[in-house]
Amino acid sequence: MVHPGWLCLLQGSLLLLARARQSRGPAGACPLRGKQSELNSFLWTIKRDPPSYFFGTIHVPYTRVWDFIPENSKKAFKQSHIVYFELDLTDPYTISALTSCQLLPQGKNLQDVLPHDIYRRLKQHLEYVKLMMPSWMTPDQRGKGLYADYLFNAIAGNWERKRPVWVMLMVNSLTEVDIKSRGVPVLDLYLAQEAERLRKQTGAVEKVEEQCHPLNGLNFSQVVFALNQTLLQQESLRAGSFQIPYTTEDLIKHYNCGDLSSIIFNHDTSQIPNFINATLLAHERITAQEIDSYFRQELIYKRNERMGRRVKDLLEEYPDKSFFFAFGAAENPPKPC
Repeated sequence: MVHPGWLCLLQGSLLLLARARQSRGPAGACPLRGKQSELNSFLWTIKRDPPSYFFGTIHVPYTRVWDFIPENSKKAFKQSHIVYFELDLTDPYTISALTSCQLLPQGKNLQDVLPHDIYRRLKQHLEYVKLMMPSWMTPDQRGKGLYADYLFNAIAGNWERKRPVWVMLMVNSLTEVDIKSRGVPVLDLYLAQEAERLRKQTGAVEKVEEQCHPLNGLNFSQVVFALNQTLLQQESLRAGSFQIPYTTEDLIKHYNCGDLSSIIFNHDTSQIPNFINATLLAHERITAQEIDSYFRQELIYKRNERMGRRVKDLLEEYPDKSFFFAFGAAENPPKPC
């Protein structure tokens, strides 16, 4: 039987795996150390017999981080009986359900629901991305048979049928850095594939609907604001008048250094951007803060509590099994109970 106090511990541990926003330190402030054994680990042990583990993952190509993951984490993964993820990314139903939840109601298109100016700018930006994508592709990607048209359609195909909030997330992922990383499994998916290869029992602590519905729960004016801010950012990047404060390289560097104090993460797998910035007018800032508050509540606090209870239930149901829970990492420390 799991002690009742464990639920607080589990939820606190999950907060360590929740998205956080903090200011980036100076460039190069987290140099990679020489020995892998000296790196901090994103591994937490649940002390019982046999032990179970929380492991903080990162949504980037596994090849960028795998060599820096300490051996204790890899050993815990291999020795665990059961591996649990947020979602089962190897299940075709998961992918199908994620695709379906992103679509507008039958018979509706983006042109029908978006303000004309935003729709026009969105279309222009996607045309720009499609034009630039061949120059963004790497020789390695081409060698694997990945080509620009195929990749563009894989990411942005059927975009006119998607809900605006998902189009906003799609636009955020259509950058040169992200395109160059396509074709290699992200760490979460790689671990799921490895678990399958090792014939481990696997599972998921969330349902697709639980990740999807909060995003679809924003009201229309909030979604239009978010999409407009995303387009403004991308247009400024194209014009050279804006520089992204936190890059994927920053994320990878801090993760590889095991830097819990300055790691910068997006909203788990959904990669929600931060809309709060100094250029906003007063009423825009209120909208941005409302969106931020909504996502914190739905995608962090409520989600952590729900996931914590399910982890506790699994540990109680299978006291003789060792679990490895692989969830998205970040820095919120657990609060004392």
